[in-house]
Amino acid sequence: MGLAQAPYFYRFKLGTAEATIVSDGLLPLGDPNLSFLNIEKAEIGRELTENFLPTSNAVLEQNILVMNFGERMVLFDLGMGTSKLFGPTTGKLLTSLRQAGIDPASVDALVMSHAHIDHCGGIMADDGSRNFPNAQLYITQSDLDYWTDDAKVPATYPVRKDFLGQAQKNLLPNRDRIHYIKDGKEFLPGITALAAPGHTVGHTIFMIQSGNEQLCYIGDLAHHPVLLLEHPRTQFAFDTDPVQSAESRVRMLSMLAASRTPLLAYHFAWPGIGHVAKAGEGFRYYPAPMNMML
Repeated sequence: MGLAQAPYFYRFKLGTAEATIVSDGLLPLGDPNLSFLNIEKAEIGRELTENFLPTSNAVLEQNILVMNFGERMVLFDLGMGTSKLFGPTTGKLLTSLRQAGIDPASVDALVMSHAHIDHCGGIMADDGSRNFPNAQLYITQSDLDYWTDDAKVPATYPVRKDFLGQAQKNLLPNRDRIHYIKDGKEFLPGITALAAPGHTVGHTIFMIQSGNEQLCYIGDLAHHPVLLLEHPRTQFAFDTDPVQSAESRVRMLSMLAASRTPLLAYHFAWPGIGHVAKAGEGFRYYPAPMNMML
């Protein structure tokens, strides 16, 4: 009773690079019927029940990838920071990095799939200091402009104030360190941006290459390995453009299934690495076995 779990990191090799996944902690959404839209409640219940998942609470992970290329340390997405909008289980990024033996000062680049509250929150401390003092930031200009501008985010957007406040707190003080990424461009050696808009205006996924191996970091292309894969045009409450988001999901997952490229999903169950394959009109996610021998 009262014993701690194992340290919250997982390390593996990608080509000649060393990859580490750390966690910002579990992010519980609550009732899945409130977040997954244009789908019957009975169908949500069926999909969750048949996959041995709880029907009352959709619990997401926050899998943060750190790539050590030798000459450069790159971290992908940054969790909730100190915000407790989704409860007390988030905000573990800095602790997880320490457990993994990674000094935040050694991180050279912070790459963001988009500017949502759970993807940019760990950049700044509450006292105004930088958690990653030596890192440059990479994000699309459209996402930064949208999520830091009160006039752009609709009044109907869920918990709008929290999302705006998080982006403004973490991104605006770093304008001198921000580099804008563009679709199809290799903006850092071995990292290529692939536009997948809809979840946000500038949502982007990343193809990572090291040696002869590839890994696609898919950010929020799909939040749930069942509810957004069995019927991939299911809409998600936090999407800026739910129809466009669904089309991006189908297009990119079809590409990854056809090429058999491994993926890392930010919100899938720990540690979020696996493959997708076509299954009827949708997809099935196959988690990769954890390899505890480097």
